[in-house]
Amino acid sequence: MSYQEIETDEAVMLAPRIARASVIWLHGLGADGHDFVPIVPELRLPDALGIRFVFPHASIRPVTLNNGYRMRAWYDIKSLSPGGRGDQAGLDESVAQIAGLMAAERAGGIDPGRIVIAGFSQGGAVALHAALSYPERLAGVMALSAYLPFADELERRLTGANRDLPVLQCHGRQDPIVAFPMGEAAHEWLEQHHYPVAWHEYPMQHAVCPAEIADIGDWLRTRFA
Repeated sequence: MSYQEIETDEAVMLAPRIARASVIWLHGLGADGHDFVPIVPELRLPDALGIRFVFPHASIRPVTLNNGYRMRAWYDIKSLSPGGRGDQAGLDESVAQIAGLMAAERAGGIDPGRIVIAGFSQGGAVALHAALSYPERLAGVMALSAYLPFADELERRLTGANRDLPVLQCHGRQDPIVAFPMGEAAHEWLEQHHYPVAWHEYPMQHAVCPAEIADIGDWLRTRFA
């Protein structure tokens, strides 16, 4: 597919000639919106789907885990323990940012039912919160090498419109950053709440591998068919 690359202060976009669907894809801690742009051609998606990819930049903020160093982060992380990975105020701020991007996609003619929210690592945590609490039906959510902070708070915010939203979850069995059991815990929570989860695991670390890219492409084709 031929895309026009557009960059703003808030995001990088790959726009087809005619957009019929959107994927809002969040990067991980310390990266930016450019991180997953090169993967799009590897997804081998049909031109007819007309998918616009939006890769937002997280705000620059101090991260406690990294000695207060300022970097792009969707929220603060105090430690690598499950309990130390959360910052509810920062998470809420980022969820609001994604809601703003979805409003822009809607203003551009994309129905919410044609929008997927995706994220890698910390971005995947935000994607889950943003999608499952969104008040209108979406196409799906992808959580790649991700985890689920503040699950109890998310449970209070779940919306009926997305209570059975399709989820794609991918995780590396040798992940040293977001340990595999953290991905499994998120998977178990989603299944306990009756979300239809397509779970894939790979012999990789905290990364994206060719087999995963193929699985993402297949899942997106299904969601937007």
